[in-house]
Amino acid sequence: PNSNPWVGGAAGAAWATVFSQYGALIMFWRWMTTRPKVGVDKGKGLKLNWSKFTKFGGKKGDSIINEEDETKRVDVTQGIMELTGTSAEGKSRRKQFRAFLGSKNLLKGIRLQSSYESLHSAKEEQPARVKSSPKTRGFLADGKLTFRDYLSVSKIDVPTAKEFAPFVIPVTTTSIGRISGYIAMSHVASSTLGTFDMAAHQIIFSIFCCLTPIVDALSQVAQSFVPSIHGIKAKSEARANALRKTINNFRKVGACFGVLLVSLVSMIPLISRYFTSDPLVMQKVNGAIPGVALFLIVNGLMCAGEGSLLGQKDLVFLRNSYALFFFTVPAYMLRLKYRALAGLQTVGIGTMWAAFATYNVIRTTIWHARLAQLQRRTNREVQ
Repeated sequence: PNSNPWVGGAAGAAWATVFSQYGALIMFWRWMTTRPKVGVDKGKGLKLNWSKFTKFGGKKGDSIINEEDETKRVDVTQGIMELTGTSAEGKSRRKQFRAFLGSKNLLKGIRLQSSYESLHSAKEEQPARVKSSPKTRGFLADGKLTFRDYLSVSKIDVPTAKEFAPFVIPVTTTSIGRISGYIAMSHVASSTLGTFDMAAHQIIFSIFCCLTPIVDALSQVAQSFVPSIHGIKAKSEARANALRKTINNFRKVGACFGVLLVSLVSMIPLISRYFTSDPLVMQKVNGAIPGVALFLIVNGLMCAGEGSLLGQKDLVFLRNSYALFFFTVPAYMLRLKYRALAGLQTVGIGTMWAAFATYNVIRTTIWHARLAQLQRRTNREVQ
């Protein structure tokens, strides 16, 4: 291991995280500023200039049948009679036709016709393939956004900014409200608990951060689906039923993910030995499992409820709730710190995670109680 304080140990892990974030930023920027290649092989390779192809697939000027010849009116009746008849006038024509059937020109014409049909089929398929390209790919290409635009106030689209303005405070308080609890827990663990509890807290918190993103997407998905129903201006029974069924579906998905997360948490005693070889630290880790499991079993329901409330633009309620949580959760954690330092209570990471899980259960209950209240209000509007 590297002993350099700027590279080794925790500093090296921090730098690895920083570089991975910048790597992801570069990949996303390249995706948004580079247009997809136009073609038929999943957007790769083939580009065709269809104006250069005539009926049999050859280039203009050297095709078997030119465009000018196709526009001329030709009386083929006499030629057909000479080919199919026995007259003396058609003897030479019949001879030439038999020679043509046995020559390579016929096969060449068939191949050219087949090539033309393949190219024509590719031309018809090409628009469909291009339309299937992701809409986000290259939408910042052609100089639509420059670095100077980030610093220019005159570039701000005021009407669009006003549409997003109501979400700024609720979303900000939501993020800060979540982080405040994590910071308070880490503070109590580092300033109050012993070395073994602190080591166990780092292990359990790392595993926790790997599991919570599994259900975080439920909130974003709910914010995408619910507004399409809630935003319907006509107040009808069908709208109310659709809103109720959609939210119930998100609840079912959240509950299923909660069971999945708990099953993964049950495997922590098996994998904790890969994080530490100290039996006392592993014992402390196992002591936090009930609190982590209680937190995660309702976390899917919490994310589904939070996303559904945001989808119904219940922004004031969320803002006030998270503003309250921002103060109450750290206050309770600091109370645990005071009682532990005063010798009034034995506090470990199990106690902290049990308190944090209780907060998530309360939060989940409040979200879904509010959703039930909004649903009753929606039902009354159509009665």
